[in-house]
Amino acid sequence: MRETSALSARALSLGYGDTTIIDQLDLQIPHGKITIFIGSNGCGKSTLLRSFARLLKPARGDIVLNGRSIAQQSTKEVAKQMAVLPQGPPLPEGLTVLQLVKLGRYPYQSMFRQWSEEDERSVMKALKATHLESMTGRPVDSLSGGQRQRAWIAMTLAQDTDLLLLDEPTTYLDLAHQVEILDLLYDLNMQEGRTIVMVLHDLNLACRYAHHMIAVHDMGVHSQGLPEDMMTKEMIRDVFGMECEIGADPLFGTPVCVPHGKGRILAPRIGSKTADSSREPHGAIS
Repeated sequence: MRETSALSARALSLGYGDTTIIDQLDLQIPHGKITIFIGSNGCGKSTLLRSFARLLKPARGDIVLNGRSIAQQSTKEVAKQMAVLPQGPPLPEGLTVLQLVKLGRYPYQSMFRQWSEEDERSVMKALKATHLESMTGRPVDSLSGGQRQRAWIAMTLAQDTDLLLLDEPTTYLDLAHQVEILDLLYDLNMQEGRTIVMVLHDLNLACRYAHHMIAVHDMGVHSQGLPEDMMTKEMIRDVFGMECEIGADPLFGTPVCVPHGKGRILAPRIGSKTADSSREPHGAIS
């Protein structure tokens, strides 16, 4: 692994046409941690990630990667330091898992440097980390949603960067596959010290996996820090315009957001402990 990557934004303003999405933002991404962006639809989470990945040119300000402006670095220089997985990346038809993962080594290829033993080791290591060794010959478009996402992550791992950026890596996946992908990213962080930055919509999963959480709102950062410090009814009201109750995950103790709204209320069962009307309803959060 290379030296720990450093990623920050300085007076960053982003937008599309005449519409400003992010305005004069200063932000530092913690090293060696999992940072998760949360916020309502259209608030600028993915826009921020696109700018970090140099896929969107800032209107003003700068992105700094390892002490240098990202705008002053070549595409291959950036790709050797930071791997990016956008949301719903396009996939050439018929590409196998092995062919896709090998694409992660493109920053190291040139007219004078062809495929090497180092490239081969990096690809095999990425396949092993994502449990895809037995699927190398399968077309990526024949895989399940979770397997396909693991293949894309394997491609980013083959780049051998300390920093990974992922835009909604669990989108369109069922709950089991969401946890599978997030567990994989958690292991990469804990076992290899990779700095992981991602956008997630599920607040409860974000709280479970994030070391550092950033709530994006009103063209900037509403709040950031440990999920247990950030997740308050006031923050949810400000950022999402929603009333909620905050409880604790029964397995991990991390915050759980229970939104107000309509739904069934279970009637107490005769003879059950909840039959006493003086007790709180089953599942209530104190």
